[in-house]
Amino acid sequence: MSGYLSSDQCDQLLKGVRAAGRQVLAIYDREFTIETKQDDSPLTEADMASHHALVALLEALTPDVPILSEESGDIPFTTRQAWSRYWLIDPLDGTKEFIKKNGEFTLNVALIENGEPVFGIVHAPVLGEDGTTWWGQVGEGAWKQADTGVEPIQVRKLPDAAIEPWRVVGSRSHGAAEFEAFCADLPANERVSMGSSLKLCLVAEGVADLYPRLAPTCEWDTAAAQAVVVAAGGEVLNARSLAPLRCNQQDSVLNPYFIVCGERDVRWELALTKALS
Repeated sequence: MSGYLSSDQCDQLLKGVRAAGRQVLAIYDREFTIETKQDDSPLTEADMASHHALVALLEALTPDVPILSEESGDIPFTTRQAWSRYWLIDPLDGTKEFIKKNGEFTLNVALIENGEPVFGIVHAPVLGEDGTTWWGQVGEGAWKQADTGVEPIQVRKLPDAAIEPWRVVGSRSHGAAEFEAFCADLPANERVSMGSSLKLCLVAEGVADLYPRLAPTCEWDTAAAQAVVVAAGGEVLNARSLAPLRCNQQDSVLNPYFIVCGERDVRWELALTKALS
């Protein structure tokens, strides 16, 4: 047992995140207001409702652990760098997908220990009758709860591409020439498009093999799903150094380009190096 969170704490978190998801769904099912943030990204009522619900949940559960949310992201690094343990949340990842009403948005809660995402919950309120939830704790395993119940998940080994194409997942809203160049240099492969942190969850449950993210993201976009991927036996790696992605290492909360994989392989490593050169 790694001891990051007790089973009771995990249960409370899962219930609380799903409850926040129901609040988001109630807004999704009606007309809602849309504002524009300083970086020109959209902000909806649902972003803020989820933010307040998740912050209240975490403050009640672990009052001594600080919280960094996308909607409170102005906490200076001089404060954050003293945090050895903190919560990192994205109340609504995939706001553009939320506005498009395609269902591909998620609520994300991650526990960070010394820069490493060690526990994460990713909840998709629209997928399934009562939403779909992925969660994992590093060293203990990862799970998915859907309409069929709860099942453990794990990454899959890369298939023989001559028999079964590799599955490469890409962004629904952020295409990039580098992504196409990467895929072109791989063995036989098929593309899967998806929005939000769901892309990482596809790798975690063995539905996809690779997810190269060669466009900007922030730490709160990825931390919860990174914990799920690692708990499921995969890796989330800096695309240039192939070192594990870490949080809270600098003033900026922007991630470097990264790749999510179930298994390392020199063929995709070479394709990635070439795509980035």
